[in-house]
Amino acid sequence: MKLGNDEIKNKFDDIDGKIDFLIELCNTLHLKNKELIIKIKGLEDEIAEKNQTEEKFSEQEALIQSKIDGLLTKLNSFSGTSDEYSSNR
Repeated sequence: MKLGNDEIKNKFDDIDGKIDFLIELCNTLHLKNKELIIKIKGLEDEIAEKNQTEEKFSEQEALIQSKIDGLLTKLNSFSGTSDEYSSNR
């Protein structure tokens, strides 16, 4: 079976159209990929910032807890001294 010139031309035109479609699809996917990479980078930056904030908060919380413990120790020490003083009277 021989193909005529018109049939061969139509096949090439069909292939050309499909190639154009694939190129356009690849370009679209490439742009979407770039957008997603930028979005991922932004989200990673947000996570890093939140982690730093959380770390600072934890450090502050530990400092506050340490100061509270120190004050409670002083109070306990004072009340122990106070009890000894009043029982010696």
